[in-house]
Amino acid sequence: MLAQIVLFDGFDPLDVVAPYEVLHAGGLAAGGALTVELVSAEGSRDVPSGIPALSLRATGRLDPARARLVVLPGAAGRMPGGPGPDGDDSIPAVLARALGTGLPPLLDEAMGRPEVCMATVCGGSLLLAMAGLIGGRPAVTHHEGMGALADAGASPVAARVVDDGDLVTAGGVTSGLDLGLYLLERELGPETALSVERLFAHERRGVVWRSAA
Repeated sequence: MLAQIVLFDGFDPLDVVAPYEVLHAGGLAAGGALTVELVSAEGSRDVPSGIPALSLRATGRLDPARARLVVLPGAAGRMPGGPGPDGDDSIPAVLARALGTGLPPLLDEAMGRPEVCMATVCGGSLLLAMAGLIGGRPAVTHHEGMGALADAGASPVAARVVDDGDLVTAGGVTSGLDLGLYLLERELGPETALSVERLFAHERRGVVWRSAA
């Protein structure tokens, strides 16, 4: 199984690194059953995060025909209504710029493939909602963004992780660890997830909400 974690200008580094390390470790624990790549809509490039002087390298292009798991992070920047004026460094502004790239059509293609699971951390679900891709679907984001998620057409659920079948979303930035472990449990089994949980000395917290469908 191939997991691709998507980078875009202004992404939140922890939203990427936490699930990357968890999924990579799970792949090793499962004898190579899962591999992980960092990708972008444009292909191989150094992608600046929303934290100055910190970039990660995408080694390829997001390819929904190859990936079976796509993980979309949120953005790092000013929270709306927080200290200082909202400007180009605000999270909504960063996400809006991502919408102006070649990313949304690729995300749309991925979500149109029944074999692909789309997963998000923090503001990643808001990016999908702003792109019009998860209208009416249950999802979670950072607790301060739940109103914006509803305004963008999704159905907010107050849980640590929300599983709606081919869409799995996670809350605030540290939930990327819990998301990765849950995906390992769902895709590779509880033994693999438990072995990585012990390796990382991390105990999952909060609730996993599952769709009844």
